[in-house]
Amino acid sequence: MHNDFMAGAADLAEPRQLLVQLLNPDSRADPYPLYRRIREHGPLSLPANNLAVFATYGECDEVLRHPHSANDRLKSTMVQRAVAAGQSARPFGAPGFLFLDPPDHTRLRKLAQNAFAPKVVRALEPDVVTMVDGLLAALEPGSTIDLVADLAHPLPVAVICRLLGVPLADEPQFSWASALLAQGLDPFATFTGQLRGDLDQRLEAGRWLRGYLRELVAERRADPREDLISALIAAEEDGDQLTEDEIVATCNLLLIAGHETTVNLIANAALAMLRNPQLWAELRGSPELASAIVEETLRYDPPVQMTSRVAGEDMTIGDVSVPKGDLMMLLLAAAQRDPAQCENPDTFDPHRGAIRHLAFGLGPHFCLGAPLARLEATIALSTLTRRFPDARLAGEPSYKPNVTLRGMATLPVDV
Repeated sequence: MHNDFMAGAADLAEPRQLLVQLLNPDSRADPYPLYRRIREHGPLSLPANNLAVFATYGECDEVLRHPHSANDRLKSTMVQRAVAAGQSARPFGAPGFLFLDPPDHTRLRKLAQNAFAPKVVRALEPDVVTMVDGLLAALEPGSTIDLVADLAHPLPVAVICRLLGVPLADEPQFSWASALLAQGLDPFATFTGQLRGDLDQRLEAGRWLRGYLRELVAERRADPREDLISALIAAEEDGDQLTEDEIVATCNLLLIAGHETTVNLIANAALAMLRNPQLWAELRGSPELASAIVEETLRYDPPVQMTSRVAGEDMTIGDVSVPKGDLMMLLLAAAQRDPAQCENPDTFDPHRGAIRHLAFGLGPHFCLGAPLARLEATIALSTLTRRFPDARLAGEPSYKPNVTLRGMATLPVDV
């Protein structure tokens, strides 16, 4: 399928070729010109690939809100074909609730959301402050740091390990597994065969992670603690509880989604301010600006660049007919710079007033960890600018290969 798609796409007019260009690592530092050209062309329909691509705010908003938009990939025509050909539909085991539809999604999310209640997130704030202070205290003023390795990466890892009750000593293994599994979230991988060469590694990472979490669940059943796994074991609604497989799948999802996305959010916000030094100085003097900077980052340079849905029934989005079972790819990063939705969309401006974005999704699949991500990023950015008021970019960042969870591998900063 990979070769067929790539060969066919080479003969197609813009912007279908641009979808292929998005796979090019050279596009990772600034994919926004490509997104703009795709958005300006209008929606794409690729019947041979059972795919429709949407890039405007209105279209993406409509798909996310549509009652027939499904998240369960087993409803996809492409996956059904793969299963018929003998491939495993779910090689990593039961999916997290993000990849399920009602009533399964409703039931699992309702049980899991107790562990992310506002009071739980608020209770984490002192721990997050302590973690940020500790990470920044280890940095030498006058030195060149890597903002990803020294702050943006270790903070979310420490928080999610604290939440799950995972020993920080095991963090390197978690980072290894999380990075590999995050690559598999690229929608491109599902219909182009991208990353197929890494499938064995991703399977190994998935098996290791689920096995590790299964052991933790067994330990917490015998000896409950004040952590998320214990809370998920105890969670009950109308006599219903999560099974072991459901707890493992939920923790697996939260670890990957809560780690990779928050790393990107913190680093992307810091980069935007470093490229606008007046904002760095302004945040230092007005820490209450941090929340607006976080929201503008979520719009301007989102940690999740795209997402997808399956047409649960025949659908019409705008002027595009989407047959039941087709995949709908939503280019969120393009949509959020749609001039029909946002004035001066290519300008990073936390003072623009009400900031509307789709970075956390919409409706029943709205990101469960959104309050925690906002808390971590707000504290990290306000503390960073206060401790290092004269920080400057020390060079251009490098980027990870991920298309969906696009983010920096390094961000050199003189502090």
